Amino acid sequence: MASSFWLAASSLALILAAVVPQAATQESFCPAPNGQDGHPGVPGLNGRPGQKGDLGEPGPSGRSAGVRGPKGDPGEPGVPGIPGNKGFRGPDGPQGPLGERGDQGAKGQVGNVMHQARAAFSASRQSPDSNGNVVVFDHIITNQDNGYSGQRGVFTCKDPGYYYFSFQVVSAGNLCLILVHKDTKVATFCDDNNDGLPQVNSGGSVLQLAAGDTVWLESDPEAGNKVYEGTEADSVFSGFLLFPSSV
Repeated sequence: MASSFWLAASSLALILAAVVPQAATQESFCPAPNGQDGHPGVPGLNGRPGQKGDLGEPGPSGRSAGVRGPKGDPGEPGVPGIPGNKGFRGPDGPQGPLGERGDQGAKGQVGNVMHQARAAFSASRQSPDSNGNVVVFDHIITNQDNGYSGQRGVFTCKDPGYYYFSFQVVSAGNLCLILVHKDTKVATFCDDNNDGLPQVNSGGSVLQLAAGDTVWLESDPEAGNKVYEGTEADSVFSGFLLFPSSV
């Protein structure tokens, strides 16, 4: 009912608005006082959705109101990593305590010096046969185990071990003597004798020999080496086993 009244009043106001101006041009009129505001109209329909607005500033972080949950189960082991560099060696630790004493071994056999090798020889020069450049000592003084040959001037090892060889050779001039082991020159001993008087050239060396090795003294007469051949002094070549070895 109220809606119909207001609709009729609105229509009348529109008609008067159209007629009054025309009448005002012809005759004067007295304006009426303003009427009271009408009741609000019926709300209109919803408009179309507007465009999406700009992204706003992030808001302040909120406080976590949740309760911390229980610890989860361990995960699967990862792939082993590359081994690192080797570190520096640490200081040696203290010496450990002594271990228990072991059982006593069996009693060994009684040694017998008669069963040990006792190679030794000593020979001098009297009237030796020639054997190339080998200095031959033809007169046997001692020849234990018969290792030295007075005809060839060569010692042949029968028992492997360490041997000591020495010589004292009288010269009648300049003399160089060479100690030879298996065709290898071990040491050379030279002495100058310009006066032509008897003079001793001596030397020695320790050699490790295997069974079958040979040792001798050598000199070269064509190089001016002169061994004394008289009877007033003797030249001697000697050798003996110091101790055996496994070679």
